[in-house]
Amino acid sequence: MDPMPEPRTAAARSPLGTVTAYLRNAWRTLTAMRTALILLFLLAVAAVPGALLPQRSLNEGNVNEYIAENGWLGELYDRLQLFDVFSSWWFTAIYVLLFISLVGCLTPRSIDLVRQLRTPPPLTPRNLSRLPHHAAYRTTATPEQAAEQVRRELKGRVRRNDGDGRVPGTIELSSERGYMREVGNIVFHFGLLALLVMFAAGKFVYAEGMRVIVANEESPAFCNTTPSAYDSFRAGLLVDGTDLEQFCIKVEDFRADYLPNGQAEMFTSNVRYSEEVTTTDPDTWEPYEMRVNHPLRIGSTRVYLQGHGYAPTFTVTFPNGETRTDTQHWQPTELQTFLSSGIMRFDPPAGMYPDLAERRTQQIAIQGLFAPTAQFDGTLLSSRFPRMDDPAVAIDVHRGDAGLDTGRPQSIFSLDSDLIESGVLNREARVNLRPGESTTLADGTEVRFDGAEEFINIQVSSDPTQIWVGVSAAVMMGGLVLSLMVRRRRIWARVSVDDDEVTRVDLGGLAKTDRSGWGSEFDELRDRLVAASAVTPVLPGGADKDHTSSSRGTAGDDVRKDDTR
Repeated sequence: MDPMPEPRTAAARSPLGTVTAYLRNAWRTLTAMRTALILLFLLAVAAVPGALLPQRSLNEGNVNEYIAENGWLGELYDRLQLFDVFSSWWFTAIYVLLFISLVGCLTPRSIDLVRQLRTPPPLTPRNLSRLPHHAAYRTTATPEQAAEQVRRELKGRVRRNDGDGRVPGTIELSSERGYMREVGNIVFHFGLLALLVMFAAGKFVYAEGMRVIVANEESPAFCNTTPSAYDSFRAGLLVDGTDLEQFCIKVEDFRADYLPNGQAEMFTSNVRYSEEVTTTDPDTWEPYEMRVNHPLRIGSTRVYLQGHGYAPTFTVTFPNGETRTDTQHWQPTELQTFLSSGIMRFDPPAGMYPDLAERRTQQIAIQGLFAPTAQFDGTLLSSRFPRMDDPAVAIDVHRGDAGLDTGRPQSIFSLDSDLIESGVLNREARVNLRPGESTTLADGTEVRFDGAEEFINIQVSSDPTQIWVGVSAAVMMGGLVLSLMVRRRRIWARVSVDDDEVTRVDLGGLAKTDRSGWGSEFDELRDRLVAASAVTPVLPGGADKDHTSSSRGTAGDDVRKDDTR
């Protein structure tokens, strides 16, 4: 007799078989629901640095400042892409793996649910008294009447089995409830999957721009026609800026409400807007009161009021009598009192200095602080309240090459320190001014502080996927509530005739998942059936011989007494 072939061990497998087995096991692990939950937790943890650290996509200046202040630690964070969390390779890897895991997990579960819905409830067990919940009662109804009563009370799909050979002469009913629990579970995960897809798709089709607008009626209207109209603009890979939502908006005023301690309570700005960018008739513009968290909605675009600040106005009068006036927003450096810092640059009139090189050395640069409600400690200026009650500025006036003609990008909030240190830009005055006050330089140039206007910072956002994100979130919540409220359970009934020729009904119940609350539901079903059981007399004189058993452990004793009577 030939010896039995030995089973092939892992070492004896072919390289292709080993790789196939490894990939199969890896796929099974990745598509397990436990893996999806772990990846979802990792995604939440990976998003934490994006909330705690400045992000380059939002404010690159803050990122550079953080790196400069923290030295090697900031450089390490930068190498780990902690300043670009949501576009980093490791965040993308977690995101993609979670997407694949959910797809691979939900597909077989959905197929299995369809099979369960098409499969009849299981047959009635032989011994119902061994189930966690069981009951028995006798009724004056015929077996057919008793079976019909049970069928009406059972909800869900009911399966009837007559004379199956296991217990001859009986009618068996089986019912299974709670399929909606698994439906809710799958709907929740499909909602989560749709949410991830919409978030990913939004990164390709979104557009977001920031614009600072002086809040007065003389300020020109802002039109959303091109990315160049923004101070900063970001968009997805599929957005080229040629199909922006067409509208114009004009800011008329701004009002900030403050608490006594200086904390802002509400920002409000009255604006007028028009979806016809070519119209010049002001009567066709619609008014709107824009507030924090109450954006202006135009089509799929939202205009948010994000913040505000102050824009000082200076007038420079040159020795030949020509003037230059400019209003420039300054950056708040103390958000509690709105003490702000900034600069202004003025080019002298062309006729004063025909030589371009000489004209470049006569530029005027103003750098300083603005206080909406001034407070002086000697000559040191600070602010005691964010509302513009008593404005003042503390400025340094420089003359020289302010960098206007170099072609290099210049900061709008600070002068280039290299120009000052190299001596090409020299300070000629340091003075504190209130509105209407001025200072005169050595050559007769006068610098006057005219006051300040309030500006607002608006954010224009467009994301066509936002509504689908909301729908996906609502589907998730609906599926979650459904899966938590519904319990999967099975109920069986066996209708038979005992030795006394009386109809006997045995009930059994089993919860497939959490059994909390299932016992009371089973008892209510039993009580309803007992209450409706006596329909015709069985014994002469109508003697009552109904006996019931509950799921509290006494059912077996009562049933045995019925059997021996």
